[in-house]
Amino acid sequence: QLQLVESGGGLVQPGGSLRLSCVVAGFSLDYYAVGWFRQAPGKEREGVACISSSGSTTNYEDSAKGRFTISRDITPNTVYLQMDSLKPEDTAVYYCAADPLTVQDLCVFTQSDYYYWGRGTQVTVSS
Repeated sequence: QLQLVESGGGLVQPGGSLRLSCVVAGFSLDYYAVGWFRQAPGKEREGVACISSSGSTTNYEDSAKGRFTISRDITPNTVYLQMDSLKPEDTAVYYCAADPLTVQDLCVFTQSDYYYWGRGTQVTVSS
């Protein structure tokens, strides 16, 4: 059974950092691209960062560039999202998701390509 479980969310002050983890079970990261998405209250869910199944390609949403870093460890089958210089507008529920469709060296934010989703972890940036 394919499963993704996020952790690491919480309350942080503006300018602070958090590292989110996404532990995956039932499939290998070698065959799935993984993306981080977020949904703020009253807004649509949006892509934040993704990493290809080969691990060679990462993409970031414009507001995340230079502040967020996506990475992965194959052995513990975990994908991370390091978030630095957090802003109040980063407040949202963050989800990780797995994409079995996109070719090995690419990753995209097309949500319909992501078949499997975690339940999310809340990130709140506030003073």
